[in-house]
Formats: sequence, structure tokens, C-alpha cells
Amino acid sequence: MPTTAITDITEAEQGSSLWHDAWLRLRKNRLALFGLGTLLLFVVIAVLTPWIAPYSHDTQNLDLGATPPSVTHWLGTDIFGRDLMTQIMYGGRISLAVGFVATTVALLIGVTWGAIAGYVGGRIDAVMMRLVDIMYALPFMIFIVLLMVVFGRNMLLLFLAIGAVEWLTMARIMRGQVQSLRQQEFVEAAISLGLPPATIIRRHLIPNALGPIIVYTTLTIPGVMLLEAFLSFLGLGIQPPQTSWGLLISYGAETMEEFPWLLIFPGLALTLTLFSLNFLGDGLRDALDVRGARD
Repeated sequence: MPTTAITDITEAEQGSSLWHDAWLRLRKNRLALFGLGTLLLFVVIAVLTPWIAPYSHDTQNLDLGATPPSVTHWLGTDIFGRDLMTQIMYGGRISLAVGFVATTVALLIGVTWGAIAGYVGGRIDAVMMRLVDIMYALPFMIFIVLLMVVFGRNMLLLFLAIGAVEWLTMARIMRGQVQSLRQQEFVEAAISLGLPPATIIRRHLIPNALGPIIVYTTLTIPGVMLLEAFLSFLGLGIQPPQTSWGLLISYGAETMEEFPWLLIFPGLALTLTLFSLNFLGDGLRDALDVRGARD
């Protein structure tokens, strides 16, 4: 038998995993790759900011004031004489941290809640999902303001507060996925072997629902970052001397007529990050859609 035929038979027997096929499809999506590359670039810059920032975070020159972009300050300076590029780099650390940490909190709560509700079913499912509906009806802004009033303004509390109001949709998505997987043969086999429900949920149901979870994660992070920017714009989010893109945009909006670069550059950084996450989320949704790929 020819060597080529043997190789083809071997590859056919080995097959290909869902994640490998998804990566091959994702590589064909240029917008998704652009989003992934841009996001990784911003993350690397955020991690290395203390070492690569052109100036110290608290370096200011009040006599210099707000100056337009120049050779010395590529993106200009703010009204306190601080280098705007440095402020954007440090603000990116906070904004990205809020996005990733708050989304992680939302996923932990939502995935656990939805998986239990979908697997157990019955009255427990009804009660758990009615609680989700009730929380949907509550205005999240009032909830966050109350947390700030009771516990004070704290960055970690902000992460937890945003995550605590963003898990509801994930719970519904996870519940639907588990209810669909609950009828599959591998779950019935695990039940017949006497595995406890917690083990079945952790080892079988959640891993098989990772596709929708990953897609929703990439779509949740932009929403969380926008929420943080909105809270900072209202003065309820990050407080000086710390900074974030939302806080920089808030300052820029106040002086946009005199110093437009203070609004343009932080706005571009936030906009580019949000577009990148949305491009990546759309690409992952298409890549992980096996039925769509077959069509």
C-alpha cells in the first residue's frame, strides 16, 4: 500500500478534536484574529506598564498644564501636567482587571447556579430561576450604590459588585445547556455508575458546555468594562489617585472643547478594546458552532 494512503488512513482514524477544528475555523476569521492580537497586546502592555511607561504614574508638572501631543509627550498631557500615555497605560491595568476579574466572578456564580438548576430540575429549578428573574427586575445601579454606601468605595468591592449583577444571563445560558446535555447517553451512563451529582456536573456537564461559556465570556468582558467606565464617569467607580479609562474619559469630557485629546485617546483605547473583544466573541461563536460549520 502506498505511503500516502497509509498516512491518510492513520489521520482518518485519529480524527480531530472539537477545539482543533474550532481553531482552524477561527484562523480563517481575520477580524477575530485581529481582536485576539489586539487584546493580547493590551494585556502585555498592562502587565509591563510599571517597567515600560515613559513616566511615573504620579509625575506631574502643574506649570506645564495641558499640552497637545508632542515629541516629549506623544499623547499630550492633562490639566495636571501628567503624561497622558502613562495615564492610559495605568488606566488600562485597572479597566482590564475589572473586566477579567468581575467576569470571572460572574462566571463562577452563573455557571454554578445554572448547572445546579438545570441538573436538579423540578421545584428547586423553579425557585432558583425565579430568584434570577427577581434579581433581573432590580435596578443594578441602586444595588451598586447601596454597596458603596454600606461598605465604602473599594476597588475589590467594585469588582465583586459588578460580577454580582452580571451572572444572571450566564445562569440562564448554563441552565439551558445542562438541560440539553442531561438527556445525553454519557450523562445517563455516569448516573448508572453511581457518580454523585456534583461529580457529574463538574466532570461531564460543565466541560461539554465550555463552548457557550467561552463565547459569553468574551461578550461579557466588554459589558463589564463599559459598566465600570459608566460608574467612573458618574464618580462611583475608580477614585484618584488610581485611574481607569472610564475616569480618564470623564475628565476628558469635562474639557473636550479646550483639550480634545484628553477625550479622544482614552476613548480610542476603550473603543479598540471593546471592538476587539466583540470581534473575538463573534469569531469564537462561529468557530464553536459545529452545525454551522457543517452547513
